[in-house]
Amino acid sequence: MKVGVLGTGVVGHSLASKLVSLGHEVMMGSRTKDNEKGAEWVSSMGERAHQGDFADTTAFGELLINCTSGLHSLAVLEAAGASSLKGKILLDVSNPLDFSNGFPPSLSVCNTTSLAEQIQEAYPETKVVKTFNTLSHEVMIDPGRVPGEHDLFISGNDVEAKAEVCKLLREGFGWQSIIDLGDITTARGTEAYLLLWTRLWGVLGTSDFNIKIVKREKEST
Repeated sequence: MKVGVLGTGVVGHSLASKLVSLGHEVMMGSRTKDNEKGAEWVSSMGERAHQGDFADTTAFGELLINCTSGLHSLAVLEAAGASSLKGKILLDVSNPLDFSNGFPPSLSVCNTTSLAEQIQEAYPETKVVKTFNTLSHEVMIDPGRVPGEHDLFISGNDVEAKAEVCKLLREGFGWQSIIDLGDITTARGTEAYLLLWTRLWGVLGTSDFNIKIVKREKEST
């Protein structure tokens, strides 16, 4: 499969590298075709790795992954072009974190909407699937870094798109416990969780953690 990864930061680098290792052809996209980080990544990953600008990358990918800063994601997708986004799955990993006042960050979007919803509204013919945004980039690609069972969340309006993403997450990335929260509005919850995640990161001194949902089973009558 051809995958277009938007963003050259640590999240984009980790996901793109993992996907190449799984045998996929991957293009890493940035503002310019000759981005230095992208060039270094391509030279280290071999013939299945490519780079381009945002428009090149969305045109290239059958599956698209948004790993850009949440504050700039909508502008990046606008630069990428609506025609190349049409009909494709866009796996949105971004969070609307605002560090303008330092750490801990605030959310630039919250409560009555989410970044994922704004993306879906702007591109109604794109199948936006929100996942991975509650984890560090290391745990995204290697859930075994955290011992025991723990959960990954997914949100989106298109049931078939979510099923396709879940298959990749299970078979390629090793995620076994995936909780489907429902439609794209449920991304409000996972994006807001980052306010807690960043605090936990500071207290625990590591990003190698995740959560497990434990519920009481109904008693049989």
